[in-house]
Formats: sequence, structure tokens, C-alpha cells
Amino acid sequence: MSYDLIVIGTGPGGYVCAIRASQLGLKVAVVEKRATHGGTCLNVGCIPSKALLHASELFEEAGHSFASMGIQVSAPTLDHAALLGFKDKAVDGNTKGVEFLLKKNKVDVHFGTGRILAAGKVEVTAADGSKSELETKNIVIATGSDVAQLPGVTIDEQKVVSSTGALVLPKVPGKLVVVGAGVIGLELGSVWRRLGAQVTVVEFLDRILPGMDGEVAKSFQRILEKQGVAFKLGTKVTGVDTSGTGAKVTVEPAAGGAAEVIEADVVLVAIGRVAYTQGLGLAEIGVETDKRGRVVIDPHFQTNVPGIFAIGDVVAGPMLAHKAEDEGVACAELLAGKAGHVNYGVIPGVVYTSPEVASVGKTEEELKAEGIAYTVGKFPFLANGRAKANNQTDGFVKILADAATDKVLGAHIIGVEAGEMIHECAVLMEFGGSSEDLARTCHAHPTRSEAVKEAAMAVEKRAIHM
Repeated sequence: MSYDLIVIGTGPGGYVCAIRASQLGLKVAVVEKRATHGGTCLNVGCIPSKALLHASELFEEAGHSFASMGIQVSAPTLDHAALLGFKDKAVDGNTKGVEFLLKKNKVDVHFGTGRILAAGKVEVTAADGSKSELETKNIVIATGSDVAQLPGVTIDEQKVVSSTGALVLPKVPGKLVVVGAGVIGLELGSVWRRLGAQVTVVEFLDRILPGMDGEVAKSFQRILEKQGVAFKLGTKVTGVDTSGTGAKVTVEPAAGGAAEVIEADVVLVAIGRVAYTQGLGLAEIGVETDKRGRVVIDPHFQTNVPGIFAIGDVVAGPMLAHKAEDEGVACAELLAGKAGHVNYGVIPGVVYTSPEVASVGKTEEELKAEGIAYTVGKFPFLANGRAKANNQTDGFVKILADAATDKVLGAHIIGVEAGEMIHECAVLMEFGGSSEDLARTCHAHPTRSEAVKEAAMAVEKRAIHM
């Protein structure tokens, strides 16, 4: 069969690219090695983890917060099987939704492992081993990423688990050691902490959430410690012994020093992800990759081999589903002869803990490194009426604006539903707006979003409620 476009991988980047290309009149097919669509995100990433985060937050709220609001209930008990079933239902609904959308948009689906034989030729190996060959004018690689391995530590998905295994633990571990204080480790660690685990996070760097604003990271660490999460920063894991009933994690200072052993029932390795290109045949056809194994592309997502493109986690940039989606849309539009573009300076990032952490644009550290003069406006949720009424006062909003032009360069929020609130800052930045624009925009009262307006007002030291 011959197509205008074949997309390999139906994660957020791949399926969105395929749908947009079909909307623009191209004849499109996708190749997917899983039995279901949605990639890591829908199957073993974003969606199932958010279901567990939501359920665990309600579990903790029922056990610790209801009484303070005059709601008397008996102590909640955990039905572990039902919890995992709730998570699985979320996955099933979302993956079937993608299946419906592909069908609705007349995208042909080929299940199996894709291999690029040459520009314009894709071989698909089905689960039964049978092979078929497809022809196409263009190929988009959207194969995503895989779990990064910790040298010397074997992930068995039993005692030593990846993010995938952490979603299906058969019971709440008594002691959980999380290796890595990034987004994935903190999210999944917080799930099991709320459900009863004693959680210790080990991080090689001297801070959590590398890449996020430093002040935000320090404040958030204090919040997590108050919740009961223990941290060992500036610490490296040198080995994990699983020969006994549990696991023994050997750690030592990153700068060198005496080793110690931490007892754990389960160890979660969450040190990041790496581009997934295995079996694609890239080396054989001469597609260039960088030293980290990512596919190298030009500004129009094309590799060094004409007609072969790549998007999402398999290329450089933040490994975020929404970044992949935007790249998928832009790539499809370019292939259809239209203008496609991604503004990499305005891609929000969210940590879906409780409270959430959200950011868009530059951090203070980045602005200082680039020599950009800036002003800061901050406003705490402790002074926000809605947050006080709901007893959800942890966190603050921080706005960074250019000192000369007042253009907003970055926004950072710690607080309940921060991931929802960050988008008004993203829209403002997309249009090159100033802190004054944000400060003079009427916000409904009482809402948490008023804290965003007040932070913008604070840039010019004119916040009203602080």
C-alpha cells in the first residue's frame, strides 16, 4: 500500500501528527507495536499516574482533612485491587478514545514493529512474525522514549521497579526508596507516601527538580518534607542488593565519603528517560543521531535523510506529551505545504503532586546566566481568599518580567491546581504580553487565579492584598 505519510508510533506526538495530516488531505497510516494506542503517556505514564495521584489525594484527604471541615467519617481503608482497577479504567478509556479518533479521521492502522528500510519504505513485523511492506512519500518517527537505566542496578519490576512497575505494585510498600528527585520520582513517590509508604528520595544533585526555578524547588522540597518525604540530596546510589526479602540500597555522598545502607521493600529508579530508536534501522539508512541517541532534525523536523522526519521524545527538547503534540501538528502542517511552528520558549511544565508545581518560560537562574535584567513579582496563596477558605495555602505565584520592557519572561506557581493556572501566563507570553497586561486583566473573585494577578501587580510593587 502507498501513502502520503506513515507515522511510526501512536503516542501523543504520533497520533496527533497523523490526525492533523489526514485533516489536511493527506493519505495517512500509523504503525504501532503495542496492542493499544497512546504510547507511554496513555498506557504507562501520564494517564495512569494521574489516576493514582487523584485517588491517593482523596484517600489522604478523607483520612486527615475531612474532620477539620466538620465532615465526620470513619478512617478510610484501601481496596488495592479496586485502586488499580480505577487506574486501568482511565487507561482503557483514553486508549480507546485514540483508536476512535484515528478511525474517525480515516487513518489506516498497522499493528506491529516498524522498521525503515529506506526513504519511502517501512517494513511492519506483526506479533505473529509475519512481515509486510508499506510505501510512502514521507515518514515521521514518533517512537518516544524509554526508561533510563541506573548503571549496575537491574530493574526487575518486582523489588526494583521503573515508573511502569511503580504503577502496578501489588501492595503498598512499607519502605520505598526513590532514586531521582525529578518529576516522575516525586509524583509516584507522593502516591505511595499518601497510601502509607515511608518514602526516601535519593538524588545525585544537591537539589530537587533540576531545571526548575531554584527558589521554587527549595520551597517545594520544604512542603514535601512537611508531608513526610525524606530526602538525601548530593547522594549517589552505588548498588542495590535484592538477595534478601527486601532490598538494600547502598548510597554514598556524590562528592565522596562513607557509604551507608538504606533498607527498602521497593526501589523506584526514576533518573529520567532516553530516546527509543531500537529496531528502526536508522544506522543502516544513515539517519543521524546525537551522542544521547536522539534523532537529529532541522527546524522543519526533517532528518538528514530527505523524506524522513522525527518528533517528540525521540528528538531533543523536553520530554513532554504536549511538546510532542505541538511538534506533530507543526510537522503535519509543513508536510501539507502550510506554515508549522512550535514556540519552544512557551512550553509549560507541571509536576502533578499535591500541591502542584507549574512553570513556563525562563527561571531566575537562566535569566542571570543570560545577563538579562529582570524584575520579580511574588504573591503567596496564604494571602489568597479562596485558598484560605479551602485551607490550601501552601505555595505562591512568581512572575519574572524584563526590567526594561516589562515583557513577561517566565512564570512559576506552587499551589493547588497550579497546572491549570499556568496557562493564562502561557497565553500572555505567546502574545508577548507584559506584567501590566496581566495585572490589569480582571480576575474573578474568589479564585486562586487572583494570586496570578497579584503576583503580576507585585512586579511593580503594587500588590493589594499583601
